[in-house]
This record gives sequence, C-alpha cells and structure tokens, in this order.
Amino acid sequence: MNADAISDLARRLGHEVLDPLKRAFVGKDEIIDLLGVGLAARENLFLFGPPGTAKSALVHSLASRLHGHTFDYLLSRFTEPNELFGPFDIRRLKEGDLVTNTEGMLPEADIVFLDELLNANSAILNSLLMALNERIFRRGRETRPIPALFFVGASNHLPEDDALRALFDRFLLRVRCGPVAENQLGRVLAAGWELERAAEITATLHAGELREFQQAVRNVDLTAVREPYLDLVLKLRHAGMDVSDRRAVRLQRVIAASALLCGRLDARVSDLWVLRHIWDREEQIEIVESIVSAALAGHEAGPADHPQAHSRRPPDPEALARSLDEVEDRLARDPRDVAAADELRGIANRIEWLSPGAAKEALIERMDALWEKISQA
Repeated sequence: MNADAISDLARRLGHEVLDPLKRAFVGKDEIIDLLGVGLAARENLFLFGPPGTAKSALVHSLASRLHGHTFDYLLSRFTEPNELFGPFDIRRLKEGDLVTNTEGMLPEADIVFLDELLNANSAILNSLLMALNERIFRRGRETRPIPALFFVGASNHLPEDDALRALFDRFLLRVRCGPVAENQLGRVLAAGWELERAAEITATLHAGELREFQQAVRNVDLTAVREPYLDLVLKLRHAGMDVSDRRAVRLQRVIAASALLCGRLDARVSDLWVLRHIWDREEQIEIVESIVSAALAGHEAGPADHPQAHSRRPPDPEALARSLDEVEDRLARDPRDVAAADELRGIANRIEWLSPGAAKEALIERMDALWEKISQA
C-alpha cells in the first residue's frame, strides 16, 4: 500500500467510521479515538465502566460500519469453550477426528467483543490468552490462525487474582467509560433518540482494507520519538507503572497507528498521547495522565497532530486528597519510605494541573506538611 492509499484509507476511517460515531455518542470522543487506534494497530482495547455507559453500543456501532463478521459474547462464570470457539464437528467426530466447527464463532470473526471479560473461568482462560496474544486458536492437535482485526473487552471491575490479571494484560490499551457530565445529558438524549430513528447503516470499509492498513503501521518512521518515548517509559516506571520490555515494544505500534490515522508516515511527540491509556489500576489513571501530559506540554502543537494529543482533563481534587491520605499513612509507618516520597512527587505534578482555588491551596498545604515530615526524618 503506497502513501496515497494509506492517507486515503486513514481519511475514510475517520470520516466514514469514527466521526459518525462521535456524533452519535456524546462525550465518548476519547474512547472512539482509542477504538480507531486499536483497530489500526491491531492491539486490543479494554473498556472499564459501570453498566449503562454505552460500552456495548459503541463496539456494535463501530462494527456495523465495517464489512466483516463480528462476534460478541457476554461471559459468565459458567461460559464453556464451545460457546466462544464452537462445538466439535459431529460428522468428523464419528470418524474419530476432534475438529471444531468454528463457523460464526470467535475464531472466524473480524471484530471480537467480550463483555464482562473478567468473568472468564479457568475452562476458557488458556484458549482466550492464546487468542488474544498470539491470534491462534488451539484445541488438542488442532491449530488455526485467528483473523481478528482486534479484540475489545469490557468490565465494570478490574482484576483481583493473578489469572485474570494475565487476561487483562493482553489488552494493551485501557480506557474508563463513565456516564457523561450532567451538562451534556440533554445532548445525550437527543443523540440517543436520533440513533433510534436512524436508518440501517451502510458499511463502506472492508476488513481486508483494514488488514492492509494494519500492515502499513510497520512503515511509520519512529526516529523522531525514540528518545522522548524512552524518557517517558522510564518516568512511568519510576512512578510505579509496570511497563515491561514487551509492553514497551508493542506500544510502538499504537504510537505509529496514531501517526497513520493523521495521514502521516512519521511519528511525532504528540503521538505519545496513547500512553495515557496503559494504566493497570484505577488509582494510576490520573498519575499516568499527568506524566504523559507533562511530557507533551513541552512540545508545540501542530496542525497534523492527533486530536487527543492536546485534550486534557483536570485532575480530581478528591482523588488527590485520597492519594495524600495514603502517603501520610505510609510515612506514619516509615518516615524514610523512599517510594512514598516518589509518589508524593507524582501527586505534586498532578496538583499543578488544578485550576487556582481553595481546593488547590488546601492540597498544596497538606503536601508541604508531608514534605516537611520527610525532611525531618
């Protein structure tokens, strides 16, 4: 695929798929742009949020705009492998062959949506891990490649045990999907009603075209972002983020996909915005947001930057207060706790992004008191 074809496909993906989704789903631009990045990079996306926040509707609407087969399933503790991968072929079974009939099932899908992903049980866990990571379906002696463009998982909670953390780890990108702000509720009602009345959507992009687009990600030049990216990964690690070497290598694909979606074959520092979405725990969301936004702030915005590169939500003062509570508790147990001091530096960075006011002043006062306690230890 040449540069003109790549640029044309990026334009079509934006105009014919992502932009209509943004008009239909108020307040979900960030999630929709991440769906686009995951689709372009062939990397999986995890949606985290309570029921009723349009997680399923977003994925179904995205899939309806693409020519391809979609498989979606609501997982429970009792979900069996047959429900996802298909039953054994009875005709072949009579002949002594254990062959799975995968027609219409996950192994043949172009887009896979697994709702309540973290309900997965041990019976399907290993098969799911291989499907998500290696794009392979394996059952006994049977091995098949999985053509999926990408997987989307959703849950209203995060993993607590090691087995489910391994499953969660297969989703490189994570985004919180919550209810819209009250001042946007009127727009949500109007857009929702229009969605109910809308005629059947005509898909214009084919799965085959998107696979070519995914291959083109490899052609993006990352030279200009190599050093800033390395510096950012190290900062995230120092802040307590578990950015393994494997994750760091794979994240280059989503950086390249951000560039490609903007019609560029060269990555810019602004494409590092995707690193806001690699948190592991809910309390890390604002920390990662602050570190990445601080890294982007030192670089001038350009007309071909990704629209999410310079969008920023202010930190939550209540969440910052809770973080200070945790640091205070740790220092009470050990005033020389080096990790607590590092965490306090991260909180200080987040407080800087708050708008001036009583909440910011109160947090700064508490933070200064904790620094004083550390200095006296």
